[in-house]
Amino acid sequence: METPSSSLLLLTLLLFSFVLANSADIHENFLQCLTSHSQNTTSISQVIYTPNNSSYASVLEFSIRNFRFLSRHTPKPLVIITPLHESHIQVAIKCARNHGLQIRVRSGGHDFEGLSYVSHVPFFVLDLINLRSITVDVENSTAWVQSGATLGELYYRIAEKSKTLAFPAGFCPTVAVGGQISGGGYGFMLRKFGLSIDNVIDARLVDVNGIILDRKSMGENLFWAIRGGSGGSFGVIIEWKIKLVQVPSTVTVFTVQRTLQQNATMLVHRWQHIADKIDNNLVIATIIERVNSSKEGNKTLQVSFRSLFLGRVNQLLPLMHKNFPELGLERADCIEMSWSESTVYIGGFPSGSSLDVLLNRTPLTKRTFKGKSDYVKEPISEIGLEGIWRRFNEEEAAGARLIFIPYGGKMSEIPESDTPFPHRAGNIHHILYTVAFQEGEASSRYIDWMRRLYSYMAPYVSKSPREAYVNYRDLDLGKNNDKGKTSYAQASKWGLKYFKNNFKRLVLVKTMVDPSNFFRHEQSIPAVSP
Repeated sequence: METPSSSLLLLTLLLFSFVLANSADIHENFLQCLTSHSQNTTSISQVIYTPNNSSYASVLEFSIRNFRFLSRHTPKPLVIITPLHESHIQVAIKCARNHGLQIRVRSGGHDFEGLSYVSHVPFFVLDLINLRSITVDVENSTAWVQSGATLGELYYRIAEKSKTLAFPAGFCPTVAVGGQISGGGYGFMLRKFGLSIDNVIDARLVDVNGIILDRKSMGENLFWAIRGGSGGSFGVIIEWKIKLVQVPSTVTVFTVQRTLQQNATMLVHRWQHIADKIDNNLVIATIIERVNSSKEGNKTLQVSFRSLFLGRVNQLLPLMHKNFPELGLERADCIEMSWSESTVYIGGFPSGSSLDVLLNRTPLTKRTFKGKSDYVKEPISEIGLEGIWRRFNEEEAAGARLIFIPYGGKMSEIPESDTPFPHRAGNIHHILYTVAFQEGEASSRYIDWMRRLYSYMAPYVSKSPREAYVNYRDLDLGKNNDKGKTSYAQASKWGLKYFKNNFKRLVLVKTMVDPSNFFRHEQSIPAVSP
């Protein structure tokens, strides 16, 4: 006699077999569509990778920057396409729409939640790694940069042409331009020049219909949305036209480290009172992590004050002595160099590294981690800071790090609605939380630690909404439905945290340009009626 449990098992096996067969059909039909609609079948075949291809695993894994999404349990794409030409993107979009395959677009692979290369429905990855050309126009102080180029490659190409031109973007050189600009893009010049998106003047995008649009043809609403409205929502951005900024031929950097025993708590507290008000040419970030103390076997907290000053050391020292004398900065702590050399220094490369290291797309470290973000509008008290330090004494905090990035300056001058990125005036600093752990360890322990720290921080950070930075994706904030429509109310749970009042306009633009919600992921802008 057949038992209920055996019937359930049979039903499960039949359902699983149906899903596999359906995925196989989608896969084959998609591949046939690519070759039949491509103008050059030889060309398209050279950039298609399936699980049967010997290079599939290496292509997939090369741009995975968070090893949390490298396990055997992580869903894998049915196909990876690494386009060489714009036409490859156009045909991929057309065939994916025809055959119901979800698209995930990857430029550098630094998405904190792996959303550029992981999905729980049948999907393919459009990997822009081959679209990385950079054309610098020194005379007009502009550049066209394809989305697959890294920030390091961009900095290097600018340095080839000029010693006094720069671009305000991130300090991790392996981050790709596409993802960086799509979410905002900040670096050590944000107080002088704002974000990357504040210095974008044109873009070229492939829309849901496979049509290539520039700023003029896409219109100002869509151009507004793609500059900070997050990637994977509005189309595939092929390249950006950016405005380069003038910097001195010589800049100054320093890193001063202090432990708790060296008054780090007082220094961080004092830093919060001056970091957003000091000269706009100066950014002083604080990096907080656990280290070994001088006493054998003991641990302590170390705060690194890392800085870029757009000027010479003899200009910097009087500024520091006037505004932040408690740090005790000395001439010996400071190094003068070119702006391009400062990108190597701030990028964490060993002293004396040449600019060539910027061309390496492989990060210095590959980590398994969880990240979160916050915005601070009032200085965190010393008591509040000491509560953070206590949590850093817990076992799970061995690989934890906090980075405080000061705002003010240009960031306070740009209205919240100018771009989708709303975190402007009123913010003292931004917080990036990360906790790293070894691959194979029980990730839940470390993620739970991060969530406890995040909960502890609630009284000290922005409220209603508790703001977050979209380039530091955090699915704890909420997510869209895997299947079916997501309501405006549901998406607002995370959307208002990333975009505040700009979220409504983003939804309106999305609904206008992609009403079928083809470009979607767990935190993409939904196509709904607010």
